[in-house]
Amino acid sequence: MTYTPRPPSLLSRIPWWLLAIGLLFVLGAWGISGSTTYSQIFRSLQGGILTTLWVTGVAFSAATILGLLVALARTSGNRVLREIATFYVEIIRGIPVLVFLFYVAFVGAPGLVAVVNWLLQPFDSAITIRQFDFVWRAIVALTICYSAFIAEIFRAGIEAVDRGQLEAARSLGLSRWKCFRLVTFPQALRTILPPLANDFVSMIKDSALVSALGVQDITQLGKVYSSGTFLFFETYNVVAYLYLTMTISLSLLVRLLERSMRENRY
Repeated sequence: MTYTPRPPSLLSRIPWWLLAIGLLFVLGAWGISGSTTYSQIFRSLQGGILTTLWVTGVAFSAATILGLLVALARTSGNRVLREIATFYVEIIRGIPVLVFLFYVAFVGAPGLVAVVNWLLQPFDSAITIRQFDFVWRAIVALTICYSAFIAEIFRAGIEAVDRGQLEAARSLGLSRWKCFRLVTFPQALRTILPPLANDFVSMIKDSALVSALGVQDITQLGKVYSSGTFLFFETYNVVAYLYLTMTISLSLLVRLLERSMRENRY
């Protein structure tokens, strides 16, 4: 008689840390729904969720496009483009996000308005600095900051593709653009997607910094509510819970994406 081991149960295959996180979210949801105070705080902060997601979504989309262009410049055969792109990446990555937010909001934005007004002089028209909304200043700052990091992700993915395949594609008569579109980018995408998704999660957390500019995101609304009610403990519990809900949910999706890509690769 042979012994056939029983397959592990579903519960035993779930990591303990994931069970602990699930329990934490259940307790958090139960606490918010069962407490009048926490429910009121949640209703006061829920408008900031859309602002946080809007700022993150727009900034990350723009940063991805800009980062791809910078990465193409860094891998270009033109030395001038390579040097300019490298200079951009090294400078931007060396400045803290909060400092860059302030710089764009209070130095870059007034400077841009001054240039626009100078260009509009022949038309007897002008704009004011107040017309440059702080939400868009925050989006511009996050776009520039994250584009430098995303450019390095794209560059690493592009350079990971075997150069022999590119040489073979070129020998078949494919143009440089077709080589990139049909050979390089589809293969680089496997390397690029997981860290790119992780950067999106990081941007959600860093978007809390835009509250320093008065943007009405989750953090700013929490700051305003707690200063008016002195319920700092309860308010920031809800703030942390909202950010954890978004970031951990996205992190789990990234893990599933990485696992799916590994299975498809092999």
